Amino acid sequence: QVQLVESGGGLVQAGDSLRLSCAASGRTIRPYSMGWLRQTPGKEREFVAGINWDNSTYYADSAKGRFTISRNNAANTVYLQMNILKPEDTAVYYCALSRTFVATMTRDYKLWGQGTQVTVSS
Repeated sequence: QVQLVESGGGLVQAGDSLRLSCAASGRTIRPYSMGWLRQTPGKEREFVAGINWDNSTYYADSAKGRFTISRNNAANTVYLQMNILKPEDTAVYYCALSRTFVATMTRDYKLWGQGTQVTVSS
């Protein structure tokens, strides 16, 4: 069973950058798609960015041009570099694993981390 642990969240100002990390343990993430999703209170969890086993990436419109997802299979870790952060990026960010190629739907993801809070002040 794979376990996912996110880190790197925090409180930043608008325009700042943050790098989230997701460390996996238990088995290799190499054959899986990995994604970052986020959730704010009262709203459904939404897809942010995903990376396939072949390192191809895909993003929500809100993340395009500002966020970059990457993976290091040797380190069993996935990253989300977030630049030019905006107050509307404030959310709990979750790392998740999927067996689906190009997993853009929340229901595509079957294994989740506990989340890390990102707060962007204006």
